[in-house]
Amino acid sequence: MQKGKARFSSSITLFAGSEAKIKIEEDGLTPSLFDSLVGASGGPKWFVLYELDRYLAGSFFSDRLTGVGAPLKTLGSSAGAWRMCCYAMAEPTLALERLASRYSEEVYSENPSRKEVTEKAREMLIEVLGSSGVKEVVANCQVASHLVAARSRGFGSSKFLGAQLALILLSALGNLFNRRALSFFYERTIFCTSSLSRDRYECKDLATARVPLTENNLIEALMATGAIPYILEGVRDIAGAKKGLFWDGGIVDYHFDCPLNEGDALTLYPHYSSNFVPGWFDKALPWRRVKELNYNKALMVCPSFNFLRTLPFGKVPDRKDFEQLRASERIKYWKKVLAESVRLAEDFHEIVECGLTYEMIRPFSARSR
Repeated sequence: MQKGKARFSSSITLFAGSEAKIKIEEDGLTPSLFDSLVGASGGPKWFVLYELDRYLAGSFFSDRLTGVGAPLKTLGSSAGAWRMCCYAMAEPTLALERLASRYSEEVYSENPSRKEVTEKAREMLIEVLGSSGVKEVVANCQVASHLVAARSRGFGSSKFLGAQLALILLSALGNLFNRRALSFFYERTIFCTSSLSRDRYECKDLATARVPLTENNLIEALMATGAIPYILEGVRDIAGAKKGLFWDGGIVDYHFDCPLNEGDALTLYPHYSSNFVPGWFDKALPWRRVKELNYNKALMVCPSFNFLRTLPFGKVPDRKDFEQLRASERIKYWKKVLAESVRLAEDFHEIVECGLTYEMIRPFSARSR
């Protein structure tokens, strides 16, 4: 147990799986304990973690990202995948700044079409990646990126919207009874950059395919992992992958329900919520939560209830803000959350520098309220 004097932070709550809790209490909160970083789906909910991401990329994991120490493996779906790709770029903190700035300031027409939203998402990603980002992510040997998308199976890859809608409705119904039913409708596709890590994140709950991430498919994979059905257009026939229509990775992996780490090292999981569900359809199912065994070697860093109460509207941002708030009001709100997120980074840094006390880490539960 590391002796420390850090105050018990009011802005973050730490949850640890059983094995992770023992290791961290014995060795302290050090970067060398972790070899994996996870980013969940959730769109603008990420903004509450913005400054924490910048701290992790610019300080906590800075040596790892620049070649000192063991490689870091990242796993992400949807906006979480976009964040994780920033870690694999030459200047990760600047990439995160570009992502947060462009995303938070996005404005659409009064009744935007799927084409308009899709085109703006592509423009945003191209701006975030910059002139050399694609090569940097793909060639990075120190950060092994894993991006998750969901490939429609059967008639779900039809060009007709009616067939695509039918797939969504049928898969939601099947998932209601058994999550494994999603495999009849989707194939989880993990795009990964390192041949040495393609056996990582062994997900046996659903049909899964692995595809090398290359310069020819990175942007399309990033578009696919964030392609929310009926909000954005799906991505068809990605280079190197099976033929078909690809959708948001959050459909199959909203918060992830696979073993996050099967080796000796731990996984760090900054998350905007303390409530973990496997897939997107499970958000409405109170009985469906992740298996705690899969999180044995993970540390979750979440905003505390007290911190969330101080935010405008008392909550993290979400996609409904596009519909419920005027653009100027929404942007002001989102910018406020981005600024307030520095408190999470400061409190996490204080714990790293000053040490942990026993009560700072709570045992992880799928309903860790």
